[in-house]
Amino acid sequence: MEEILRLFTDDIKQAVISKVENRWDKLQEIRIRLYQPLEIAFDENTEWIETVKPNKKDGIFLLNQMSQFSLYRMEDELREGYITIEGGHRVGIAGKVNTAQGHVKALQYITFFNIRIAKQLTGISSGILPHLYNRSNNNYFNTLFIGAPQTGKTTLIRDVARVIGTGWKHTPPKKVGVIDERSEIAASIKGVPQHNLGLRTDIMDACPKAEGMMMMIRSMSPDVLIIDEIGSTQDVQALMEAIHAGVQICCTIHGQSMDELNKRPSLHDLLRNDVFDRYVLLSKRQTPGHVKSIYNGSRQLIWG
Repeated sequence: MEEILRLFTDDIKQAVISKVENRWDKLQEIRIRLYQPLEIAFDENTEWIETVKPNKKDGIFLLNQMSQFSLYRMEDELREGYITIEGGHRVGIAGKVNTAQGHVKALQYITFFNIRIAKQLTGISSGILPHLYNRSNNNYFNTLFIGAPQTGKTTLIRDVARVIGTGWKHTPPKKVGVIDERSEIAASIKGVPQHNLGLRTDIMDACPKAEGMMMMIRSMSPDVLIIDEIGSTQDVQALMEAIHAGVQICCTIHGQSMDELNKRPSLHDLLRNDVFDRYVLLSKRQTPGHVKSIYNGSRQLIWG
């Protein structure tokens, strides 16, 4: 975990090493709030480090390490509220916001950091892939993955991209296009993905989803588009255009249940037109990406 430890001054680094010990594989987040104890979130519980309370100097050091002493080059990421670092880890940031004409211009006085540990879990989609593949036409069903925060939606869809783009059993690989608006799926740095997304997978990194979908279709002619966290009206319109262009889609959305989706105004067109052939509902367990149930296009339970 050198990519993580290099972010800290020596006293914080030693405190984190002592707290985590041999539990790096269970580590989910390290939350740093200036002048407050450190919060360490594991799969099964949350623990605190009371012995160190980061100060302004520690925060500046962390920012410099994240940006490699060149914050001005990361203005877009800072405005979005996160920076992706080597290894695919993502550091969320918060503080005082500067606005211009009602829009976020920049983050100033950054005093809160959330280091989310990237975990590539290969093979976690193998149990559900047969339910997402239509053998009658040798293509994938349009699929929506539904889950609350921290249920592992991104982890699961990352593995789905890898398997579809590489092939599995007697199923040949497909051309996959990933629209990675927040650099979470591939965790690309300078355009190079830090995670394995498959042999035939192309990635549009840090691009707005609605624009990126059509750009990817025009430039790379994918068989399957993979998008994380849809929700806006623009996302829905772009998805409809992609489907009319003959592309299959796999995407995720925040939600607790199937009923909750019906209450989302932006999704009415997708649901009314039966765009999705499969709905995959995730549940929060210690293992990310745990699938609770799968429904068909008529929202009838077919697995789980």
